[in-house]
Amino acid sequence: MPEETAAGGASSDESARLLADLADAREQFAATSEVLTALGRHASDPDAVLDTIVESARRLCRAHAAQISLLQEGSYRLSKSVGLSDEYTEHVRRHPMAQDRSTLTGRVGLDRRIQQVADVLADPDYGRQDMQRLAGYRTVMSAPMLLDDHVVGVLSVLRNQVDPFDARSTGLLGAFASQAAIAVHNVNLVQALEARSTELARNLEQLRALGEVGEAISASLDLDQVLAAIVMNAVRLTHTDGGSIMEYDEAERGFSVRSAFGTADDVLDRLRGTRIDLDSTLVGRATIEGRPLAEPDLDQITLDSHLQCLYDGGWRSVAAVPMLRQSRIIGALVVRRRTAGAFTDETLDLLQNFAAQSALAIHNARLFREVETKSAELQVVSQHKSEFLASMSHELRTPLNAVIGFSEVLLEKMFGDLNERQEEYLHDIWSSGKHLLELLNEILDLSKVEAGKMELDLTAFSVRGALEYAMSLVRERASLHAIALSLDVAADLDVVEADELRFKQVVLNLVTNAVKFTPAGGSVTVSARREGDDLVVAVTDTGVGVPPEDRDRIFESFQQGGRGAPKEEGTGLGLTLSRRIVELLNGRLWLTSEVGLGSTFAFSIPLVSTGSARGPSPGDSHAGFPRVVLVEDDRPSLDLFSAYLEGAAIDVVVARDGEEGLQAVRRQQPAAVILDIRLPRMDGWDVLRALKADPATAAVPVVVVSIVDERAKGLALGAAGYLVKPVRRDDLLQALADVRVVDASALTDTSRA
Repeated sequence: MPEETAAGGASSDESARLLADLADAREQFAATSEVLTALGRHASDPDAVLDTIVESARRLCRAHAAQISLLQEGSYRLSKSVGLSDEYTEHVRRHPMAQDRSTLTGRVGLDRRIQQVADVLADPDYGRQDMQRLAGYRTVMSAPMLLDDHVVGVLSVLRNQVDPFDARSTGLLGAFASQAAIAVHNVNLVQALEARSTELARNLEQLRALGEVGEAISASLDLDQVLAAIVMNAVRLTHTDGGSIMEYDEAERGFSVRSAFGTADDVLDRLRGTRIDLDSTLVGRATIEGRPLAEPDLDQITLDSHLQCLYDGGWRSVAAVPMLRQSRIIGALVVRRRTAGAFTDETLDLLQNFAAQSALAIHNARLFREVETKSAELQVVSQHKSEFLASMSHELRTPLNAVIGFSEVLLEKMFGDLNERQEEYLHDIWSSGKHLLELLNEILDLSKVEAGKMELDLTAFSVRGALEYAMSLVRERASLHAIALSLDVAADLDVVEADELRFKQVVLNLVTNAVKFTPAGGSVTVSARREGDDLVVAVTDTGVGVPPEDRDRIFESFQQGGRGAPKEEGTGLGLTLSRRIVELLNGRLWLTSEVGLGSTFAFSIPLVSTGSARGPSPGDSHAGFPRVVLVEDDRPSLDLFSAYLEGAAIDVVVARDGEEGLQAVRRQQPAAVILDIRLPRMDGWDVLRALKADPATAAVPVVVVSIVDERAKGLALGAAGYLVKPVRRDDLLQALADVRVVDASALTDTSRA
């Protein structure tokens, strides 16, 4: 019996121990599950995760308190705790633990293994009695939080009496320390990702703003508009309250406010009336030193004239960034706040980007003003030159006619016989007079083209007939030198709509040159073919060819290039005039050549002219389509808008300057006018005023399409619509639909066409 009783007692003890171990295992599993759940639910919330870990470690290790200290900036700083007083946590946060052996946390971090101190008061190396006195702990156990073999922190549990932790508690603390390291790592990753996302979003916003400013600089010549966009975006992205852009005047050695944002009118008026000197202001010092300067609190400094104006207007902090271009002072960008506060390096770096764009905009505007001035001066010179050439040509024509006429009379021997030498001299006089008359005629034609006064007489005529006529005029000379002439006209070519006289003039110039520079026994071929909507005429010879270095120069006035002897007759104006006439017919002329084998001069013009020098009768429409006069001098814009309109079944009449456009509208009486503002000879504003002042054209709707953004002015002068370049096809057609030139209901289908 006693033996049975003893056996039964042993069995009961074993069962109790097993039940206790099972309870511990369940509690550990529950705590681990709780930590893992916290990791999953609160990956970006370190407080929630670490709270769970320290509470579980304290409970399962049967400790009075627990804490996590993270390694930051060379010391262990208390991050999370449980069971410790506010006084203790505040004291430890103000006095973090060093990476040395004066605390168990420091030792564990150095040794990278779990350790405990049975009684800190009995440990001669323990040096943080200040912490022990506030918390009252005696036994401490700590585990390193390792991540990739690096210590990121230490997890500690504390007991208020001397009671060393057993192996079970040691194992639990190690597991919790590993989980805490993972939690901190996850939190760091999430926070780094969030910080990166925030930075990327901020950078994207900055790039977008800088892109908008860049577009404004490239799309608009209105400097005030560009600078307003720059200062507005600078203020918005730096989270300041206002700003201004100042332009530097070298002669005055001072700055003037050119554009401002977020500034009251009275403050702006005072700023514009204040001398902002280079040598005595914050703005001046920033430009002289070539770096941003900021004043975080205007209450704390002596104010210069500029800062005094701002201070009186309620501003309390200012940053000034120099605007420099190739070490030259252009101006300064200033942002300001109504509250005191420092400006970060990031803010100043961003402002430097805006300052660079402002400097570029002002520099470009200055260059544009210089170009405009030079262009106006050149236009005056060109006009004087053309007037002089025209006057000279007219003045010389009368005596030349007399010289040629009397020479012919004498050669016909109306006043008696001539000896052989007299007849030879008279032939020389007659041929020289004819050559000089030809020169004067071409000079007069060229001056008309350059002055924009050559009027085209657009008619439909036979391509073959015009080419045969030009070739007939050189056939005799070609025969004298045994040069074979041939004509090849494509079967599908019939008529072309152009100025017949000028067309023949171009062909005759090219054929005459080909015969002139082709050696005896050679050949000259004239061909004509269709390429799309264009007529292409080519004159090919077997002459000496044109050297590569002369192929551009040959089209210049009074140049014959490196082919033929210098004594070869000719004015040297034929090719120059031909190219100008072809361009006037909306075409182009080009050369291909091989030295010793010959040359081909070719030109192309539209088969149906879009020129407006003399169009159809007023009020007519081509094939029943509405007619629009397009007044535009920029060739790419002209081609683009013509394509837009012709694709929408609109008959387009083109004018390349203001005067030509005004005459075209008066002559055509179109359904509408599309008008650019920056035009040669007569700008768009004057054209618009003239159209609206003339009863015959006042009712014609005008849609302004220009790079100049002055919508209010255009509408005030009577424009029916105003579009700012770049213009999409849909926008242009919608503007015409608004004035009932095209059917609005068909716009969607047209846009897809």
